[in-house]
Amino acid sequence: MTKVYLRKKIAQRIANGHPWIYGNEVERIDGTVDGGEVVEVYYGDGKFAGKGYINPKSQILVRLLTRKQELINDLFFHNRILQAWQYRQKIGYTENCRLVFGEADQLPALIIDKFNDYFVIQTLSLGMDKWKTAIVQSLQTIFSPKGIYERNDVPVRELEGLAQQKGFLTDPFDTNIIIHENGLQFYVDIENGQKTGYFLDQQDNRRAIQHIVKDAEVLGVFTYTGTFEIHAAKYGAASVLGLDISGQAVALANKNAALNGLENICRFEAVNAFDVLKQWGKDGRQYDVVMLDPPAFTKSRENIQKALTGYKEINLRGMKLIRNGGFLVTSSCTNLVTPDQFFQTIEMAAKDARKKIRQVTFQQQASDHPIIWGMENTNYLKFLIIEVTDR
Repeated sequence: MTKVYLRKKIAQRIANGHPWIYGNEVERIDGTVDGGEVVEVYYGDGKFAGKGYINPKSQILVRLLTRKQELINDLFFHNRILQAWQYRQKIGYTENCRLVFGEADQLPALIIDKFNDYFVIQTLSLGMDKWKTAIVQSLQTIFSPKGIYERNDVPVRELEGLAQQKGFLTDPFDTNIIIHENGLQFYVDIENGQKTGYFLDQQDNRRAIQHIVKDAEVLGVFTYTGTFEIHAAKYGAASVLGLDISGQAVALANKNAALNGLENICRFEAVNAFDVLKQWGKDGRQYDVVMLDPPAFTKSRENIQKALTGYKEINLRGMKLIRNGGFLVTSSCTNLVTPDQFFQTIEMAAKDARKKIRQVTFQQQASDHPIIWGMENTNYLKFLIIEVTDR
């Protein structure tokens, strides 16, 4: 087996358990490297560091799979997926969940979402992609699913020298399915929806709005398929308006409202949120609750400041639409923005809007997306509810 030897001076994070090894942290490689194969990794003093897969085309040269001298084979992946499932069962996420969350489940660059009896997978690196057949076989053995679909239509694969693609990994099935969440039903478009078709990471946070929306006029922005808004209607909102720039998402959101018998309370419109909120602020429109769930405004560290400016702007406009004593529900889904940066951005928005704010709750992603301390990419979602009052 090819052996990779690390430099004597490396980032402490590797010794502390982080699985990523960059090319500039490697002293030498003994053996041939084509890309995607499993290699043994050793520290500069010759001690065994672990086994992982290598890709010379990637900035992340090696991703470690294990710190033990164990065989990496089909059974290895079967056992890791089984362990991930047992963990979800222990913490109460069984019907719909992120079954495998990459590095947090010791399967770097692998995402598996479980939608009841259907599974969507993403193999986001060359090394993981080579084990796709074993991963599919493991899912079939453990779950006997109705279908498995791959959503590898993501640009990050190109950094690994992989093509973007999507399609069935089992016999074809109807990719428009219905899932249940918090007593509601939602259509999920596995084939064409964003990411894997649905944002499971907010499923706990959607319950957090239960008390603040009762009898309220609610505005939801960046609504996607309407999950927060439909929860608000279920929890007793007087009226709910959801906005999204995507006509396709809005159509599905209205369909979701009708599916739950809430179409008379909840409606959705396709508009540009930045433009509309600015105009509505000038018009003096007011709501009891404004909910903001924007996309990640940046995928790179170079654009963090631009992203923070965007977050500040949208939260500022949201606050200006809130009646005295109302609530702002706001999120950020990029790990490149830290919680402290997020809080500072909200604070600056409140200052510019001439509002006082009081924190109601701060949460992160659902526990089926576990956070590993020291691995920034596992700690990404910020979810905040604040009360907004006039100065």
